[in-house]
Amino acid sequence: MNNTFSIKKTSDFSYVYKKGKCYSGRFLVLYALKNHNCKDLLVNYIGITASKKTGKSVKRNRLKRLVRENYRAYESFIPTGYYLIFIIRSVQETPDFKVYQREMKYLFKKANVFDFEKWSQRAKNDKSDSSKPY
Repeated sequence: MNNTFSIKKTSDFSYVYKKGKCYSGRFLVLYALKNHNCKDLLVNYIGITASKKTGKSVKRNRLKRLVRENYRAYESFIPTGYYLIFIIRSVQETPDFKVYQREMKYLFKKANVFDFEKWSQRAKNDKSDSSKPY
């Protein structure tokens, strides 16, 4: 994750919880806050939490890895200068990679932190690359 740092301090988490907007989905909750600090406008800060109700440590860490990997896939389509916190909801079944991918894109669109121009350019490039013979 090139332009992303993790949120580690409890005070930073509390600040985003108080000041940020909350967007919820079925498996994830996203807190997003635009960063107004001059030196940090070129990076994003991400925090991922999963409570003990989610499961034992192996399950919690697996879900956090899935969320982190999905974020990494969408990182180039998210403008810099945001605090983003993902809260993993406790559910009976364990969602797979694609489910988190759909949910994360939905939450980014809902929070208006998704760059549609880059996304459409990538889709056009993928179509033009697939039509060329090897």
